[in-house]
Amino acid sequence: MRAAPDAEVQRNVPKDQQTDGPAPRRSARTRAGVVFRWLHIYVSMASFGILFFFAVTGLTLNHADWFFSDQAATTKSKGMVPIDWVKTGVASVAKLEVVEHLRREHGVRGLLGEFRVEDDRCSASFRGPGYAAEALVDRATGAYELSVTRMGFIAVINDLHKGRDSGAGWSLVVDLSAILMIVVSVTGLVLILFLRRHVVNGLLIAAAGALLSALAYLWLVS
Repeated sequence: MRAAPDAEVQRNVPKDQQTDGPAPRRSARTRAGVVFRWLHIYVSMASFGILFFFAVTGLTLNHADWFFSDQAATTKSKGMVPIDWVKTGVASVAKLEVVEHLRREHGVRGLLGEFRVEDDRCSASFRGPGYAAEALVDRATGAYELSVTRMGFIAVINDLHKGRDSGAGWSLVVDLSAILMIVVSVTGLVLILFLRRHVVNGLLIAAAGALLSALAYLWLVS
């Protein structure tokens, strides 16, 4: 006759650890610890890429002089737009048509920062991460000159770190990464509370780290 499952389990457990009844249910504290450990591990793994990106770009942003070879490159080009779009003596200018022409003909990208209209000329400026473009249009002839500056890979990732000229979508990514950092930090702090032998040392180290950060600010900045 086959032994009951509980009996089989008991035979595989050392004698000094065997119990007479079923395994005790986990306490609320233990279950909470499992939940926070699960959150900490999997949120850390899910956010690894974006957190690593912001860690690396924190260094490149703080030490831009280390990457002196990453120089800006400026190109200039010329062209014409229909005179009816920009002709003098008319208060309004076909701004959308001018902007779309520049994007289509010259691959201009980035966000439209400003479109200025003056009596004899108008100008359009575009901004993006590590990127700037400006077009000056002669309203008397429709001729324009376009200047495009690309500042290299390091400048691009530095601007992404700051969220500069990167649009509402990337701004949401920055906010999400900040929330993930908060979750990882808080769950890590809570986890130490479940490690009874390490909770005091862990909290003391956390407090010391916060205190050192405050002292560094007071000593080096204020």
